Amino acid sequence: MATLDSYESMVPTLPVNQGDQLAGPPATPTPIAEIVAALRTITPLDGLTEEEYTWIASNGSERVGGDRSIVFRENEPACNMNFILRGEVQVRRKSGSIALFIGRAGSMTGKLPFSRMKNYGGEGYSVGNVWAIDVNESLFPAMLAAIPSMAQRCVSALLDRVREVTRMEQQAEKLTALGKLAANLAHELNNPASAAQRSAASLFGELREYGEQKYRFGNLCLTDEQIGQYRDWVAKARARMSAYTAFPKTPQSPLATADREEGLIQWLNSHNVPKPWTIAPALAETNLPFDVLDELAATVAPEVLPIAVATVASSLRVERMAETVVDSTVRIFDLISAIKDYSYMDQAPIQDVDLAQSLENTLVMFNSRLKNVTVELEFDPELPPVSAYGSELNQVWTALIENALESMNDEGTLKLRTHLSGQLALVEVWDSGPGIDDEIKSRIFEPFFTTKAPGRGLGLGLDTVQRIVSKHSGYVSVESKPGATCFQIRLPLDRGGAY
Repeated sequence: MATLDSYESMVPTLPVNQGDQLAGPPATPTPIAEIVAALRTITPLDGLTEEEYTWIASNGSERVGGDRSIVFRENEPACNMNFILRGEVQVRRKSGSIALFIGRAGSMTGKLPFSRMKNYGGEGYSVGNVWAIDVNESLFPAMLAAIPSMAQRCVSALLDRVREVTRMEQQAEKLTALGKLAANLAHELNNPASAAQRSAASLFGELREYGEQKYRFGNLCLTDEQIGQYRDWVAKARARMSAYTAFPKTPQSPLATADREEGLIQWLNSHNVPKPWTIAPALAETNLPFDVLDELAATVAPEVLPIAVATVASSLRVERMAETVVDSTVRIFDLISAIKDYSYMDQAPIQDVDLAQSLENTLVMFNSRLKNVTVELEFDPELPPVSAYGSELNQVWTALIENALESMNDEGTLKLRTHLSGQLALVEVWDSGPGIDDEIKSRIFEPFFTTKAPGRGLGLGLDTVQRIVSKHSGYVSVESKPGATCFQIRLPLDRGGAY
């Protein structure tokens, strides 16, 4: 077989219209013998007779182009079978930067016999100088008659093409999902990390202030009885504040906080406490009642009250900062733990999966999108674990929850349910979105079918769901009407069903 080096000098001169960057016929046609020599480098044609090579060279049309020349445009009708004799052709969609296909010298591509290809799925352009032979689809019957083995060669090429394009699309879908997961995770980690950083930075200055207030308090040289009364008051105040912690915490509105702070400033002013605006904010953030402050004013001397109140406020500020640091770091560790559980890190591929825990771990990844979403969880406590590929099931939950949130524009009700259905575990993902049109309901599980805008999705999410569920010997179904869409996943409880 001839090699590229052996016919490098045979490459025809570029067409006169090279300046418009469109690949076209050469200025001077190449002799048939030289085209045949170049066709012998096409791997899928290996084994053809001299007459069969000559038929392709005689009936095909030459096309050449310089670097970055347009070979075909996206959505343009596909009507030619291409044999790339030199150079490389890359295909990209306008909405993305990932190459969908790369055709190199020695390959047979384009529209092949038996293919249902109608239009080009992207724009094809050359990398380096390109030289190709095109066979128009109108000549396919004659080509198959003249070269009988082309039928099998083309079918093999079509199967290879489907596998390669599917692999690239699935890889792109995984990268997209990974990017969304990383963005959600970064957002979730940023909140507690920022809070811990701010509190830690302020804690040093507040500790110094607290030490100064304690020094001033000790410098008053109070009697043992006065110190005992103050300490008793502090213990009583803390007991009163602790009593409130047993009740459910509800976020206090900024307006209510401002009103409480204003009331504290008035109380401090009425008791001649200097700089009340520095003390009131710390007390306003607590549930310390005003009557407890009145008890302090009655317990200590008027000249002691300002220092006593300032000491208590500084102490509360330090404690709240320390609590913020602890709570934030706990939140970070909880997120890391959820990620490890979500990905089944350091565990065997097949797990006894607690479906409720698996769904909750997945929800953690979407916390940043759930601010305006009401989440309802209905998990059957009697549902036994399912033997499954845990990390793959989480891909299913991720795809379904993300679809639900997008259908609702991150506003509405999301309901997750698990219960036993015969010998199957049933998982339901409900959303209150507008529903799925009956016209497309039968197509939503097709590979590459998507209703999203170009560049926002490849249409492999639900296809991945169906593929993974089928791998576990389960099945997926959907019921939809406006305001209520439900995806149902049924998985076998039998351990052998997950293999």
